[in-house]
Amino acid sequence: MAFANVSEELSCCICLNVYQDPVMLQCGHNFCSSCIGGVLDKQKGSQCYSCPQCRTEFPERPALHRNITLRNIAEHLQLNVPKQVISGILCNYCINSSAPSVKTCVLCEASLCEGHVKVHNKAAEHILIEPTTCLEKRKCPTHKKILEYYCNKDSVCICVSCRLDGKHKGHPVDPINTASAKKKEKLKNSVEGLSSQKAQATSHIQMLLAHENKMKKDTTSVTKIITNLFLEIRKNLDALEKRILNNLSVEEGLVSKSVSDIIKHLETEVEKFSQKIMQIEKLCNMTDPLNVLQQPREDNYTKREKHQNLEGTTTDVKHFHQEETFITLLHGLSRIMREVRIDMFAQTDTDIILDRDTAGNSINISEDLKSVSWAKQLNNYPENPARFSFNQVLSKTVFSSGRHYWEVETGKTGICRMGVAYSSIDRREQATIGNDEKSWCLEYCGNNLTVLHNKRGFRFSAPASRLSFGVYLDYEAGRLSFYELCDPVRFIHTFTTTFTEPLHAAFVVKESFARIKGFK
Repeated sequence: MAFANVSEELSCCICLNVYQDPVMLQCGHNFCSSCIGGVLDKQKGSQCYSCPQCRTEFPERPALHRNITLRNIAEHLQLNVPKQVISGILCNYCINSSAPSVKTCVLCEASLCEGHVKVHNKAAEHILIEPTTCLEKRKCPTHKKILEYYCNKDSVCICVSCRLDGKHKGHPVDPINTASAKKKEKLKNSVEGLSSQKAQATSHIQMLLAHENKMKKDTTSVTKIITNLFLEIRKNLDALEKRILNNLSVEEGLVSKSVSDIIKHLETEVEKFSQKIMQIEKLCNMTDPLNVLQQPREDNYTKREKHQNLEGTTTDVKHFHQEETFITLLHGLSRIMREVRIDMFAQTDTDIILDRDTAGNSINISEDLKSVSWAKQLNNYPENPARFSFNQVLSKTVFSSGRHYWEVETGKTGICRMGVAYSSIDRREQATIGNDEKSWCLEYCGNNLTVLHNKRGFRFSAPASRLSFGVYLDYEAGRLSFYELCDPVRFIHTFTTTFTEPLHAAFVVKESFARIKGFK
C-alpha cells in the first residue's frame, strides 16, 4: 500500500497518470508539461489563466518551471517499482483477506473487489471508476464535491457548485462523459488526419528511396560506362603511341641507312682521293722535268671524279620531318575523341547548322551556318512563312529522338538566349523562346543567367565565369540541361518534361552573337 500511495502522490491531476516531464506553477502545483500546456492553450482566449487544481488566477500566462527532483523520483518509481505493486489497490470491504480491487466508488470513496462490486449500490451518484486511492483529485478543491462537469471555456473539470454558484457560472459546460466523448471524437479525427499525413510522408519516403535507388543504379551504370570508356581510350592511346613510336623507329632506321650508305660511298671516294693525292704528291716530288710532263694531265685526276662521284650525294640523304609525326598524333587523338563523342551522343555540334529561312531581318547568319549575330542595319531577307519577325533563328537540324549535345559561345555584352523550340512555335514577336509553352532556354544578360519556359524562370545571381555553355538534350527522357563550361564544368539547370514534337536548336541575340562551336 505504501507504493500505491507514493504512486498516487506522483500522479498528475489532469491525466491521472504518473508525471511525465513535470512542471510547476507559481502556486506550487505540479502537472505534466503537455497536460498543463494544453490547458493553458485553451485558456488563451479568456481574461486570465488559472491553476486547474487550486484555481489560483494569473493575469498573464504563467511561466512553467521544470521540477527536476519530482521528475527524477517519478522516473525512478516507474523504472524500479513493479507494476503490480504500483497498481495493487486492495478492496476496502474485504476484512479477512486482501482481494485486489477492480473498481473504486467515487461517492463512497472506497475501492471494491469483484465480489463487492456486484452487491454495491447501483444508484447513478455511485460512480465506479478504475481502482485508485487518489480520490481527492476527483473532487473539486474548493467545494470538495465530485467533478461532474467540464468547463469548455476554461478547459477544466468542475463540480455542480462551481457551475451553479462558483466562478464558472454561466460558462458553457458538458457532463464529464459527454466532454470525454467529444474529446475522443476530436482525437479520432486527429488520428485520421495524422494517419493521412503519415501515409503521405511514407509515400514521400518511398519516392525518395526509389529516387535514391535509381540514382545509385544510374551512377553505377555511368561509372561502368566511364570506366570502360577510359579503358578503350587508354587502349586506343596505347595503340596510337605504339604506332607513332614504331613509325619513328622505322623513320629513324631509314634515315640512318640513307646516311650510312652515303657515308660508305663517300668513304670509298675519300680513299680514291687519298690515292690520287699520293700520286700527285709523288709527281710533285720528281726532279726530272721530262718525267713529270710525260705523266697524265692534272685534270685527269680531278675533273672526272668531281662530276661523277660527288654530285648529288647530299641531296640523296633522307630527312626526318617531325611535323608529320605531330600531324599523325593530332589526327589520331581527334579520331579517338570523335569515337568517344559518338558513343556518348547520337549527334554532335558538327551536325548542327542554322536555317537561314527562319532568321529575322535584325540578325546575320554566317556563311558556315554556325553563327548568328545582331545586325546593325536590317536585312531584307525574302519573305517566308517560316521566318521570324524579330531577332530569332532556328536550326535546320531537327531532334526527334536520341541524345544530343552542342556547345555555344556568346558575347560579353548584350543579350543571348539559347535553347530548343518546337517547329510549330509562333513566328510573331511575342513568341521569343522561353516566353511560351513550346520553347525552353537559357539567357545570358549582364553577367546574369536565367532559365526560362512559358515566361516562368529562375535567375542565378552568380555571373558566368566564361561565356561558353553546353546544351544537352535527351529527347526520350524529356530532359534539357545547361552547363557553364568553366573548370570544373558547372551545372546550371535541367528542364524535365515530355516532348511531343520535333525540336530545333533556337537562338535569340540582341547586341550580341552566338556560335555553335567545336569541342575544346
